[in-house]
Amino acid sequence: MNKFLIYNVLIGSLVAWGGCVQQPHKPKSQRPPNILFAIADDQSFPHASAYGMPLFKTPAFDSVAAHGVLFSNAFVAAPQCSPSRAAILTGRNIWQLEEAGTHSSYFPKKFPVFTDALASAGYVTGYTGKAWGPGNWRDAGWKQNPVGPEYNNEKYTSLPTSGINPTNYAANFERFLEEKPDGQPFFFWFGCHEPHRVYEYGSGLRQGLDSAGMDVLPFLPDHDTIRTDLLDYALEISWFDQHLKKMLDLLARRGELENTIIVVTADNGMAFPHAKASLHEYGIHVPLAICGPGVTGQRLVDAPVSLIDLAPTILDWAAAEPLSAIAGKSLIPLLNGNLADTANRFVLTGRERHTHARPDNLGYPARAIRTAEYLYIRNLKPDRWPMGDPPPDNPDSGAVGTGMKPIVLGFEDIDDSPTKELLLANRYRWPVQYGLATAKQAAEELYAIREDPACVANLAADSHYTDVLARLRTQLEQLLIEQGDPRMISGSDVFDSYPRFGRMRPFPGFREQGAYNPAYQNKEQHDGE
Repeated sequence: MNKFLIYNVLIGSLVAWGGCVQQPHKPKSQRPPNILFAIADDQSFPHASAYGMPLFKTPAFDSVAAHGVLFSNAFVAAPQCSPSRAAILTGRNIWQLEEAGTHSSYFPKKFPVFTDALASAGYVTGYTGKAWGPGNWRDAGWKQNPVGPEYNNEKYTSLPTSGINPTNYAANFERFLEEKPDGQPFFFWFGCHEPHRVYEYGSGLRQGLDSAGMDVLPFLPDHDTIRTDLLDYALEISWFDQHLKKMLDLLARRGELENTIIVVTADNGMAFPHAKASLHEYGIHVPLAICGPGVTGQRLVDAPVSLIDLAPTILDWAAAEPLSAIAGKSLIPLLNGNLADTANRFVLTGRERHTHARPDNLGYPARAIRTAEYLYIRNLKPDRWPMGDPPPDNPDSGAVGTGMKPIVLGFEDIDDSPTKELLLANRYRWPVQYGLATAKQAAEELYAIREDPACVANLAADSHYTDVLARLRTQLEQLLIEQGDPRMISGSDVFDSYPRFGRMRPFPGFREQGAYNPAYQNKEQHDGE
């Protein structure tokens, strides 16, 4: 990443638009700060113009970055929606969250969330769009979504494309501000549904986006279908940013912007092969920018940070009761410009089941550690297909996908898309990209991120990296044991027992929606149970 280019983009954003008001010290009112938390659905780093990517038009994000801190190494706890969001809310890693650590399951009520701590400290909370989900919070004992009260009544009657959700996020935020008591600080979660699939094919082109100068990532074929799909993705990122700008403008008009901390990020990476649902870089690496009172601005931070760090950070801002037994660490020192001891920072991440993609509703357990230089992945069941089982019969058709219905079934952990269809239909034409997207993985993977951010070359078997591999393997194992990971402590398969409330497919074996798999349930080995 070109830091000089990013610096110029940030300075341009400062000149172009006011955005956040930078106040390194506590506001004169002495009121606790408001907090606006904006989270995109399936957006990878570095897909924002603040990162030097002009195809992605994100002036509101750029303004937040320009007036505050732009993080170049922010990572999710899981490359999937609901476990990532549960980790953000609790400050815990997914192996510490039982059912909430897998996709589309329960969110156990016993895990405290920072939004409840904020409410106890006098904050008014609410959300629009997507909160925690998909999954079942009602039957787990929650009276409302763990994020807080819902504000989703305001809808659009017409939209620029059929792929965009009709929720009028900015109008719902305005309704929240109108209804909240005067003088009380607020926390509001703007959970944009975009750029989650499905996209309207060709919508980016029709809205004037141009793929000229686009660098197609090495794990994707350079083909017009994929370029078109990427433009559709970029258009939906722009939609998220437009609503963020409306919200910032609304705060400015109401005189609240100078006392509001803005956090902008995403829940996991882009919905393309070798990204979402994968522990590779484009599945776990997301944008992050923070500005507002108490944040020393106009800075770029390269140190690795995890989104589980946001829970203790937010509670520090609010002077609220901290959550107990969490793994996240407050980002306040980094936000205040204290970069001591950042050279050895790292983050942990992992995954379990994503969709119903294998017989017996089994998942794909994997854990990873990401340092400034390396990504080490431990695949705990390398005999399984990481993106789901292939179709039982998948002859090479030689066809080229153009947004048509899927011509094959299989690899169901990859979201259906024109890109997926194209790749599966032409696997012999692009064997490298096909393999990166679908093939079984070795038990260990190691990537030198600075040279290979696309995670194309696995260096785990390279003798030049023997010491690095051994060090990261030991470090990851020790940390997982310390944090009580059932997979690491006892080899428990309890995660494969947890219910799934989403779509169930006709794979052999157990496939009862919303039920525990009895073959694995009796192997539960949680610490202290």
